[in-house]
Amino acid sequence: MSIDLERTRFNMVEQQVRPWDVVDMRVLDALTKVRREQFVPAEYRELAFADVALPLVHGETMMKPVVEGRMLQALALEPGDSVLEVGTGSGFITACIGFLVREVVSVEIHADLAERARRLLLEERVSNASVLTADALGSFDLDREFDAIAITGAVFHEPEKFRRWLKPGGRLFLIRGEVPIAGTPVMEAVVITRVDTNEFREQSLFETELPYLVNAAPPKRFAL
Repeated sequence: MSIDLERTRFNMVEQQVRPWDVVDMRVLDALTKVRREQFVPAEYRELAFADVALPLVHGETMMKPVVEGRMLQALALEPGDSVLEVGTGSGFITACIGFLVREVVSVEIHADLAERARRLLLEERVSNASVLTADALGSFDLDREFDAIAITGAVFHEPEKFRRWLKPGGRLFLIRGEVPIAGTPVMEAVVITRVDTNEFREQSLFETELPYLVNAAPPKRFAL
């Protein structure tokens, strides 16, 4: 194992993620021990620990490490939790969640990304994660509830079924809103807690910008 590689990983956690108010030691441990560089596309491997979003195929991206850390912390994951992830992407967040919980079910609309993630998770010995190929915003549904749900792409409007998949006490992380053609980001990262059957509590975390999930973008507007 390269000393320089481990130093760069350490710097990512200590100089990027932790200063962005990520103080949960289990989350920091996951970001330290899950090998992010293994999930990054080969052509961007030298940027695996940089403070940038990294391109994937189909216009998808790996989130910045700081956003990944804030998301994992906001979900308040416990070892016995079952977690749903919408948007597998590279599989890195899937692996981090798997490091922290009992079970993670991830849903990816692109078959090639799903297959790549399955292979990488197997290679990295993540045995408690499953990846489904499906459109989570389409007809796909699950007859079960989860302790936490991580939505790794932005949505213009939050689908109702996301909250329906939460157990009472469960936490949902998502980024929602719209970025103007010219302007500052107005997408908001929020964590939503299901207090009981019909009551939900929202907490605003930070503003950011993230590509939309497939079929989650705002409608096109035409101006004269």
